[in-house]
Amino acid sequence: MAAKGHNSGEGEPVHPKYDPSFERHINLSPREKAHGWAPYVWLAYLGFFFIQPVLGHAGRKEWSLTALATALFLVLYFGLFWLERTRALWHIAGMVVLGLVFAPINAGASTFFIFAAAFVPFCVQTERSAVALMAGIVVLAAIETQIFHLSGWFLFYAGGLSAVIGGSNIYFAQRNRALAKLRMANDEIEHLAKVAERERIARDLHDVLGHTLSVIILKSELAGKLVDRDPQRAGNEIREVEQISRQALSEVRDAIRGYRSQGLAAELAQAKSTLETAGVAVKCETARVALPALQEGVLSMAVREAVTNVVRHAQARTCSLRLEQRNGSCRLEIEDDGRGGSPGEGNGLRGMRERVEMLGGTLHRDSHAGTRLTITLPLKEVTPKSEGCSN
Repeated sequence: MAAKGHNSGEGEPVHPKYDPSFERHINLSPREKAHGWAPYVWLAYLGFFFIQPVLGHAGRKEWSLTALATALFLVLYFGLFWLERTRALWHIAGMVVLGLVFAPINAGASTFFIFAAAFVPFCVQTERSAVALMAGIVVLAAIETQIFHLSGWFLFYAGGLSAVIGGSNIYFAQRNRALAKLRMANDEIEHLAKVAERERIARDLHDVLGHTLSVIILKSELAGKLVDRDPQRAGNEIREVEQISRQALSEVRDAIRGYRSQGLAAELAQAKSTLETAGVAVKCETARVALPALQEGVLSMAVREAVTNVVRHAQARTCSLRLEQRNGSCRLEIEDDGRGGSPGEGNGLRGMRERVEMLGGTLHRDSHAGTRLTITLPLKEVTPKSEGCSN
């Protein structure tokens, strides 16, 4: 008999430590999803307790005692499915006491020892504890047999079958605990995956919107200054603001879907245009490097974040962008001659570092004289082809 308990997906009972969804309720309905009709099927073993009264044509007194023992057993039995595991051992002890009390009257009381041994592995957390308690049950059955000179068949059932059934249930109890831990681990992995995805979206939105809104602000301010002096150029700037806004909407949608809005080459060209609009002289030295899509997306985001920081905070006059392949790795360097930065990392730089390190790369920032940001990502060896940044 493999005993089963409350709220176990596989049917057997699980210690509350591994079953946080445990609910205390008394319901004799077999419609419980955890164990269904099984607890009622196992009660068939209780039939052994009625063999002697039936075959021996027991009188009213013996039948009354049998009914009393049966009622007490049912309370203890179903209590194992209703109560917390801290009380379950008391119910098992109660079954053993019933067996000790009624064995001299009815040899079928050996079934109480069997039920108790069957439940023990599910009510303790270690194999050693289960073996110790089952050994105690067998010893008590042997002492009962010796004291009251009971039949050897009683000891066979109360001791032998208890040891066999209880011992086999140790395996099921261990399996259930392992499955419960696995379910908890899977739930935790699913939770962490959701958290990581939310953080990824937050980083992407920060990078995309931070860069784009900075460009929009920059061009809007420039248009405001030019509206009287050079209306035509101011109009061009406003039209570019409209285009950038539309592009930003598309990029936000792409970022949410996890897609790259554009390639690294286009991102470098956009960076050059943004810096020049801000009055920063740009030196762009890039090589054509064959990058996997994920690595290219990470570098594109890094360019956006770095250029946004230059425009917003650096107060730089010049900025250089360099992309090269070196020793089987892709190396991106963005350097400006601005005022440098604080040693701490903001959300943008922190998100950039996380992306790079997830791909096995490194990110180094030197902000002593201006700011130099160096990103290295591993890639396959290809022959680089030098080219400049185009508008």
